[in-house]
Amino acid sequence: MTELPTLYTECLILRPHSLWDADDLQKLIEDKDIASTTFNLPYPYTLEDAIEFIGQREEKYEETGSPEFAITHKDGYFIGGIGMRFNKEHENGKIGYWIGKPYWGKGFCTEAACAVVKYGFEVLGLNRIHAAHMTRNPASGRVMQKIGMKHEGHLRQDKKKWDKFEDMELYGMLRSEYFANP
Repeated sequence: MTELPTLYTECLILRPHSLWDADDLQKLIEDKDIASTTFNLPYPYTLEDAIEFIGQREEKYEETGSPEFAITHKDGYFIGGIGMRFNKEHENGKIGYWIGKPYWGKGFCTEAACAVVKYGFEVLGLNRIHAAHMTRNPASGRVMQKIGMKHEGHLRQDKKKWDKFEDMELYGMLRSEYFANP
């Protein structure tokens, strides 16, 4: 397996996670507003959790080919994370992302998501990229809309977060749509 690439955008660098990110990762994810809308994260989120997460990224990429990037500002500071679960057989990927609260509303998530979608279609050759968000997190849906995804459905009480069932909104984009409107 090749090494996870680094992606460059106007304001961001999407790169492999590093143990140097552990303190910032822990501090940003520890925010309850981040944790409440992000699945598969323990809460509270400890420094040990961050170190373990970072330590597993390279092995996970080698096993699955699914890229997960640290989102950093071009000036070097850590902002959040974005990844794509890649299904080689079906030629699709599901993106997920989070941005630290101090960086909300600055367009960083949209910029990072655009870069990962481009990577998925232009480098990995995927046919479809999709994403989902909790209905109560419309900001995540706006990112999906801004990158050109189309709303594909609503799943009632599809996921459970902190003992509460959550409705999910589904979005997707096809390869033909991406190349028709690059």
